[in-house]
Amino acid sequence: MSYPAEYRYTKEHEWIAVNGGTGTVGITDYAQNSLGDIVFVELPKLGDVLEAHKIFGSVESVKAVSDLFSPVSGTVTAVNEELVGTPDKINTDANTTWILKLDLADPKQIDGLLTAADYEAFIAEETGH
Repeated sequence: MSYPAEYRYTKEHEWIAVNGGTGTVGITDYAQNSLGDIVFVELPKLGDVLEAHKIFGSVESVKAVSDLFSPVSGTVTAVNEELVGTPDKINTDANTTWILKLDLADPKQIDGLLTAADYEAFIAEETGH
């Protein structure tokens, strides 16, 4: 699986796409593949203030429950309500299925995240492949 070069990534397997002062957050293909069939996504609420690298929700699969961590700090401006009824959309296309959108508190935080190449190297190191 290739990871979009324009996204930034976390070691907790989230991605963020930035457009101006807005970030769109999802989980990586590696994460959804590791989790297996996703059956539930716990979403934050509109207006929630998230802190970088802190838990904002969770994803539940048939195998496990995994916490979701915000890549950056910001205020939630949108949540993907489709995931309430069809959480498995993440399994279908993790790279384009977003979980939340937020207004970035500090756009410079993006610079501290992994590039696609860094993320792929991290996965290779983590999995031994």
